[in-house]
Amino acid sequence: MQLLKNIHIKFVLLSATIALLILVLSYVLPQVVHEKIWQIFFFLFAVSYLIHLLNGFLLKSFSENFFNIMVLAMILRFIASLVFIGIEVWPGMENIILFIADFFVIFLFYLVFDIYAFLANLRPISK
Repeated sequence: MQLLKNIHIKFVLLSATIALLILVLSYVLPQVVHEKIWQIFFFLFAVSYLIHLLNGFLLKSFSENFFNIMVLAMILRFIASLVFIGIEVWPGMENIILFIADFFVIFLFYLVFDIYAFLANLRPISK
């Protein structure tokens, strides 16, 4: 049970659950899954994990700038997401609405996890 308290393990479990959900939806409802869903998934996986590592490092080093660090993480995630969507959509992609909808759903899964991790670590950070 101590292993499940590790935030990295929880992150991997969340990512595996999202990947499993994508697989199930691609077989059950293929019309709601864009052909580039795996690129979206791996991009958000990498960005979320790197931002989580950056947050952990910055909060340990500069705990007095807690609000600034959290806002920085949100801004970095938002800018990286806009750049990714721009790069993917610019060459003329078919079914852009489905791409953005799938991106938004996976983005929200990782955002909810980030909020959960933030709230779970709020007490240790405040001490």
